[in-house]
Amino acid sequence: MKQPYLECGKIINLHGFRGAVKMESYCDSPSVLAHLGTLWLREKESYRPVKVRHASVFRQFVIAELEGVESEDAANRLRGVTVYAAREDLPLKEGAFFIADLIGTPVRHADTGEAIGTLTDVTTGATADLYTVTLAGGGQALIPAVPAFVVRTDPDDAIYIRPIPGLLGEEAEK
Repeated sequence: MKQPYLECGKIINLHGFRGAVKMESYCDSPSVLAHLGTLWLREKESYRPVKVRHASVFRQFVIAELEGVESEDAANRLRGVTVYAAREDLPLKEGAFFIADLIGTPVRHADTGEAIGTLTDVTTGATADLYTVTLAGGGQALIPAVPAFVVRTDPDDAIYIRPIPGLLGEEAEK
């Protein structure tokens, strides 16, 4: 089941004395976070909406004024809080996926369909993402998320890869 809210950043500090907060963005660009009209804060098993009155990008951070956060003390209480966005507020381009939707997806061999393992983490890099795959036979492998290795990605089915010798480790090659 796809999560209705996706992690999009973290409040790391306050900004000024009137309740503005400084956020680290987990999005592809801080401007994605800065353009959201509503952020969601998780409280136990539910999410609470917080309207964004104003937000701007400052270097790689987002400075935001949030409704109901009017003082330095109120902003300080939010320090360290993860912020979420509603899935419908984050449109995707054709062929793009949210990392949260890929975690837990089976990884299969593109030619044989053989189960290789499960995607357990994605490290975002400047030139390409790096998939951490927990192998079916134990251990882990790091797979560059480039067309040379990743043939097809379908979060509802599997990630199909074409590994070269050594990519999955010696144990997986036997």
